Amino acid sequence: MNYKKLHKGIAVVMVFVVLFSTLSFTISKHYCGDKLVDTAIFHEAKTCGMNKLQASTNSECSITKKSCCSDEHLVIKGQEEMKLSSFDKLSFEHQLFFTTFCYTYFNLFQENDLKENNFKDYAPPLIVKDIHILDEVYLI
Repeated sequence: MNYKKLHKGIAVVMVFVVLFSTLSFTISKHYCGDKLVDTAIFHEAKTCGMNKLQASTNSECSITKKSCCSDEHLVIKGQEEMKLSSFDKLSFEHQLFFTTFCYTYFNLFQENDLKENNFKDYAPPLIVKDIHILDEVYLI
């Protein structure tokens, strides 16, 4: 396997892990009574228009009516601080384990393209007599 492609793939995965662990967003919902009217992410939800009707009150009537509309905001906070750890802060045993694990893991998938020819310096023995005829061994 090509190590450059593996390295880039792991880097892209780590970028997404860091991005989604630090991302904060707000989900806004607007209810009219018990019915959900609108849901929005990153901005305010649209209203149903009932709050505009209650804003216009009559000067003769001083009774105010409770609004049937309600807004709900769900805030999902991401990680605020990033703790940067160093390879040097690990104990010697942890460093030794980590390097040994990585070395054996990456060599596990390494393809050996080298075909060793151990007999290239040796010549086959000379045939002095035909051994098949001497031993009377015939293939049928």
